[in-house]
Amino acid sequence: MDRRIRKNQEAIMNALISLLTEKDFAKITINEIAERANVNRGTVYSHYSDKYDLFDKCLESHFEQLIESCQIVDEQEAYPSKASLLRTFETMEKNALFYRALLTNKGVPPFRAHLQEMMKQGIQTQIMEQNRSLDDLQKDIKLQFLSSATVGVIEWWLTHKSPYSVKDITDELWTLLELNQMIPKPDSLAQKIGQPL
Repeated sequence: MDRRIRKNQEAIMNALISLLTEKDFAKITINEIAERANVNRGTVYSHYSDKYDLFDKCLESHFEQLIESCQIVDEQEAYPSKASLLRTFETMEKNALFYRALLTNKGVPPFRAHLQEMMKQGIQTQIMEQNRSLDDLQKDIKLQFLSSATVGVIEWWLTHKSPYSVKDITDELWTLLELNQMIPKPDSLAQKIGQPL
């Protein structure tokens, strides 16, 4: 992609994010986005059909980054892992303005539901593979609990302007997940993988 096009798209997305921190999405206009991005209306429309398309592309871009942060980096790394959770928090901290705006802006479609659905999809296969003996009810409840708990902590952390460091929040959340048997303990994980830790 041409560097100038990428620069314009970034400026337009950043303008939208900035405006989302100030007013409801429904009240934001293309003119305001263009002015904030220091481009003309035509430039905005050359990249996006309307503000909803811009919002969707912005959301898609950030979700892709978030999903990538959750991915296993090393084949030896189990999922879910504390390292992947830490990377998720680091990514959210890097884009805190965006995520905070989505969680607090009344005019934005329910972002929390999208985030939780993404979490569910990301953990469903891995969690269920580690718990083959569970029946459907147990699997559904476990998945719902894990995704809700994780998203709830993320939402609280972001809307309270990250009162604790990424490392501290990751450590605490991971400990709670272990205590509630929502993730396998290191010794049981080693047995499942068949490797000593």
